[in-house]
Amino acid sequence: MNLDQIKALVEMIDASNLTELNYEDKDLKLKLKKETIVQQASVPVQEIKEVTTPVIQQKAHETSDVTESGLTINAPMVGTFYKSPSPEADPYVKVGDKVSNDSIVCILEAMKLFNEIQAEVSGEIVEILVEDGQMVEYGQPLFKVK
Repeated sequence: MNLDQIKALVEMIDASNLTELNYEDKDLKLKLKKETIVQQASVPVQEIKEVTTPVIQQKAHETSDVTESGLTINAPMVGTFYKSPSPEADPYVKVGDKVSNDSIVCILEAMKLFNEIQAEVSGEIVEILVEDGQMVEYGQPLFKVK
C-alpha cells in the first residue's frame, strides 16, 4: 500500500460514518481512528435539541442519551454487536462494571470491519440492552449507565 492509497483511505473514513478502520496484510498493519466530538448534557435530549446546533445534536445522539434512569451508550453505526473480542474471551463489560470515557464496551462489525466502541461516558453499567451477535441500528441504545 502506497502513500496515495493511505491518503484515499483517510479521506474515505473522514467522509463516512465509520469511526475506525483496521487493515492488515503481510507487510503492513494499519489502524485509522476518527475522533468525534461529544457534548455531554445534564438535561434530557429533547431540551438539548432546542438550544444546540444540528452537528452537536447528532454527535450527542451517536454516543449517549440521557434517560429517566441515567445515560445510554448508543450504537454509532449499523452493525453486529459483539460483547467480547472473540467467542472464548471475557466480555468487555458486565453489569456492575465501572466505565470511563475511553473504556471499550463492545465491538460493532460493519462490512467485515470490527470497530471497538468506547463508552464516551463515565459511570456504572446497569443493563446490557442487546444480545451477543444481534444486529443493531444507528443510534440504538446498547447499554444503560448510571
